[in-house]
Amino acid sequence: MPALDLFPTSIYKAPLGRAFGALANRRLADEIAALTAADAAGRRWSARHYLGGYTSYGSLDQLHRVATPFAALGRALAPHADRFARLLHWDLQGGSLALTDCWANVLPAGSGHSLHLHPNSVLSGTYYVMVPRGAAALKFEDPRLALAMAAPPRRPSAPMARRPFVSVPARAGEVILFESWLRHEVPPARFTGERISISFNFAWTPRRRPGGSP
Repeated sequence: MPALDLFPTSIYKAPLGRAFGALANRRLADEIAALTAADAAGRRWSARHYLGGYTSYGSLDQLHRVATPFAALGRALAPHADRFARLLHWDLQGGSLALTDCWANVLPAGSGHSLHLHPNSVLSGTYYVMVPRGAAALKFEDPRLALAMAAPPRRPSAPMARRPFVSVPARAGEVILFESWLRHEVPPARFTGERISISFNFAWTPRRRPGGSP
């Protein structure tokens, strides 16, 4: 083989599970609609940082601790996070992954979320509650782009693993996980309705040794 493919960037994508069907998503959607109406602080934050849409990131970012449907979502996400950690060959050193942040997002047509990452976490992701036909995918950026020096562009026909940007379609009932350092965005799109999702972060807590040190 003339070339070695090294340092892959992995994205995890799967249905959340039987516990989260249409009824569970409907409950989450109802909770998010009520939250959007009641969360004045979140609407003010969104007006400055999430133009055209609503997110509870700036006001209520630990929904799994305050509302039962989000707590149930957190429990359903945990085995997927563990499975992804195994696929990444992480050595958790006897520790565990814990859900630390969980917030709701509502994007209408024409709104988007610019490139960003999730600092102070190890795994991040999104669970899709409602995705109208034509709503935007989640777009990932090759983390090596900033290091590319005078490199020619990639051909449009390049396989997915060789592209500078890759879009992963959003589908209701599915979860997408990725390492938190990976930059991503939601580009604006034309569609009817609202794209409703729940974003979250996991942190790694190493096992503590006798004496209190990790």
